[in-house]
Amino acid sequence: MNLRQLPNAITVLRMLAVAPLVWLLDQGRYELALWVAFGAGASDAVDGFLAKQFGWQTRLGGLLDPVADKLLLDACFLGLWAGGIVPGWLAALVVGRDVVILAGAAAWHWLIRPLTAAPSLLSKATTLAQVLLVLALLLHLAHGWLPPALLEFGIGAAAALTALSGLDYVLRWSLKARREGRAGRRT
Repeated sequence: MNLRQLPNAITVLRMLAVAPLVWLLDQGRYELALWVAFGAGASDAVDGFLAKQFGWQTRLGGLLDPVADKLLLDACFLGLWAGGIVPGWLAALVVGRDVVILAGAAAWHWLIRPLTAAPSLLSKATTLAQVLLVLALLLHLAHGWLPPALLEFGIGAAAALTALSGLDYVLRWSLKARREGRAGRRT
């Protein structure tokens, strides 16, 4: 492996962290789950920094990175829901949004042209809110440090951003596909 592939290797390691994270959540080992989740988040920052700083961006990395983020967050929300920590509607909203985005991306790729991943600012804010919520919940479960009102606020903020960004993706990419279809008919 050459150094140019290092960010992709880190992303794959982040994807592999899903299994131990789910197991730790299932076992109620929240302190270790917090460290695994924190390490996964840090690895996301590191692979992004390396890719941008050294020009090691690849098409594969651009596609794998958001998939890794979605896998980890979806696994966390499902694990926290299974443990009775987050409501089912929130887990369904987070996972449902990601399924819609991935299905739309696949449809775009196969029906229109290869996709270049370009998350919106709203999508990045949603991911940040979801990550912060997961870390806050795990911190609270491990140490009991956070007031319930703050956790409830985090749940509401993450839910609102998740719903808004899901709607934003559907509308933006539907309009873009429609424009692409019209342009294709003219040529």
